[in-house]
Amino acid sequence: MDIRAGTGIDFHILVEDESRPLLLGGIKIPGILALKGHSDSDVILHAVADAILGALGEGDIGDYFPDTDPELKDMDSGRIIKHAMELISKKGFRISNCDITLIAEKPRISIYKPSIIKSVADLLSIDQKRIGLKATTTEKMGALGRGEGVSCIATVLLISD
Repeated sequence: MDIRAGTGIDFHILVEDESRPLLLGGIKIPGILALKGHSDSDVILHAVADAILGALGEGDIGDYFPDTDPELKDMDSGRIIKHAMELISKKGFRISNCDITLIAEKPRISIYKPSIIKSVADLLSIDQKRIGLKATTTEKMGALGRGEGVSCIATVLLISD
């Protein structure tokens, strides 16, 4: 049996933009806040995808979905996860579990956690009990503490079939 772990991290600037949805783990968080970026800027899905790619030794999401490609503007990050899942399958692995930590002063996600967990589990084709989701702040330290951005760290464990 082959067991591999990968870690991904992502950051995006937090802005007030009513025309752009705030997506976390594929779930729209209502309000005026949005994450700035080339794609839909879903920090959770970006971190999870990079964790998968890292475990497989397949680079990072920028290798496959460069932020310089105008055709990828506002792309659904579910597409990135789908690509990572195809690589997992081709290499004979499956996801055992995924652990996610969102780092942000805002938005507060406690009421959205069950929906985010379900969304990520569905995208990864694993049971919701195999998803860990936590949220923390930086206790007002630094740019994230000032509410200027959002970050996410994700770890996945892959096992061979």
